[in-house]
Amino acid sequence: MNRPALVPRLVGVAALCTFAACQGADPPGAATTTSIASAPSSAPTLTAPAAPRSAAPSDACSAQQALDQIDTRVAVPLVPMMANHQLRDMRDHLLAVQEIVVAASTDDFAGVERAAVRIGFSEQMGQTCAHMGAGAAGFTELAVAFHHTADTITAAARQRDRTAVLQALGTTLQTCTGCHAAFRQSVVDEATWTRLTSMLSPTEHMPRQ
Repeated sequence: MNRPALVPRLVGVAALCTFAACQGADPPGAATTTSIASAPSSAPTLTAPAAPRSAAPSDACSAQQALDQIDTRVAVPLVPMMANHQLRDMRDHLLAVQEIVVAASTDDFAGVERAAVRIGFSEQMGQTCAHMGAGAAGFTELAVAFHHTADTITAAARQRDRTAVLQALGTTLQTCTGCHAAFRQSVVDEATWTRLTSMLSPTEHMPRQ
């Protein structure tokens, strides 16, 4: 095998090892060597460059298991696509809160309302919460309560009442922090999610709210 052909094979092996993380890994062995077939026996042997030392899949799994034992919050099982979707939405929720604070500081009630609507309740939002919380009792109820509480910010903004806006925002953030205090993400494979939820795993990207 020539040296250029060795590179894509090494990349493919690395990708397979990454995919198999937490599923068990072969024990480390000696460095892989590849000889040029046409070279005489006295010719030097080409050795693949050693990759930088990184945590083995088993090490990463052990670390995750240790964290799971320390973090006693209720696990919310999610396949990777769902977990990414949820984190993206929560970052947008945080951005909306920032926009509410900035707008309220200048009595920009239209700005408060625009930002608050993004985290308010809708039927689609409710369905997303139910889907995300299918494997964790109580999660959906807290998530829906957060969005309903955010609607009170919109109502206060329409009254052009800065004090009421800030009070509603404080109550909304209380439901938000309360949910985070009770639950945590747990990324699982599709088979595990189906077993825990009795639902087929989603195969397409969920629409962004």
